Amino acid sequence: MFESVQDNPYPDSHVLGAGPDPHPLLTPVLPLLGRWHGRGEGRYPTLERDFRYEQEVTFSHDGRPFLRYEARAWLIDESGAPVRPAGREAGWWRVTPDASLDVVLAHPTGIVETYVGRVSGTEIEIETKDVALTPLAKEVTATRRHYALRSGEMTVTHDMAAVGQPLQHHLTTHLRLRTD
Repeated sequence: MFESVQDNPYPDSHVLGAGPDPHPLLTPVLPLLGRWHGRGEGRYPTLERDFRYEQEVTFSHDGRPFLRYEARAWLIDESGAPVRPAGREAGWWRVTPDASLDVVLAHPTGIVETYVGRVSGTEIEIETKDVALTPLAKEVTATRRHYALRSGEMTVTHDMAAVGQPLQHHLTTHLRLRTD
């Protein structure tokens, strides 16, 4: 009934030197490539209390001038034990010839964000251009993210304007590049 289908001949790679060569436009963001893991802390005025979480972030490519991005987080208790799944998002980072960025991120909670930003050495700043919401999504009107890369470590800060609150700090995550 179905013809046999070959395995994907163009797999994503998150490791330099494995898989396809990265597109030259990706040069400013190549340090992002990899699987990252770490812990973070979050707060927001509408939440009862601050929270702690662990997160996995993967940046990969298939040889074209964009990165595939996926992030998963889970809440942890005071001892570091997992409590429940938390934020999850996936998307694409496109790099332009002048090292500016167009980013699209989608969340399973019905939020889609488009970002514009810039790479400056080991620092990346992106902020929302547009936010689209499904009818059941919580109101998010703007976000801003800052990525700082240093010696195999990445710090991400995330500001958010949501549910009637102005743009303000929401999350800080400290990640390490996984080598396994």
